[in-house]
Amino acid sequence: LIGKQVLGVVNFPPRQIADFRSEVLVLGAYSKQGVVLIQPEQPVEKGDKLG
Repeated sequence: LIGKQVLGVVNFPPRQIADFRSEVLVLGAYSKQGVVLIQPEQPVEKGDKLG
């Protein structure tokens, strides 16, 4: 994910997923090629709110 912007949800309670603890929900969609992460159409500031 280095150099990419993706959409994520923070301030959810931490969850145990398999062998690790998750503190953010990264948004994506399932496709025939696998999971596709949702990205902004143009660069946005880190921490901007979804709308």
